[in-house]
Amino acid sequence: MLSDLENSVNQLTSQRTFAVGNDLVHIENFKVLLCDLFKKKVYTPTEIAYCESFSDSLQRYASTWAAKEAVYKAIKQLDSSPLGWKKIEITRSKKAGIPNVKLPEHLKNYELSLSISHDAEYAWALALINAKV
Repeated sequence: MLSDLENSVNQLTSQRTFAVGNDLVHIENFKVLLCDLFKKKVYTPTEIAYCESFSDSLQRYASTWAAKEAVYKAIKQLDSSPLGWKKIEITRSKKAGIPNVKLPEHLKNYELSLSISHDAEYAWALALINAKV
């Protein structure tokens, strides 16, 4: 039988409506991973076109990967349904613009805020997700 404290903790965590996910990518190590097969399995055509529009496309691929990972980690805290990498699409309204996230229809009840940062060595992303109640 659960104690009152355990019951209270279970009740609070079952009502959780927000989550945070983050990811850090070492760009030099990521370079080894980034091949045509990886691009086809992970990135949407829109994401590939965006990354390729920059002379430093490796940095853009790494930061988009970090963003997808951060979003995935946040969503998985609230929803256990399967979610493939191409189902998380990172878009921008303009070149180097504010990142947005497109999710499948069954996840439309989530509001997401995403921040991406990168320099010569690392790409980092932070995703905050809130379930619309």
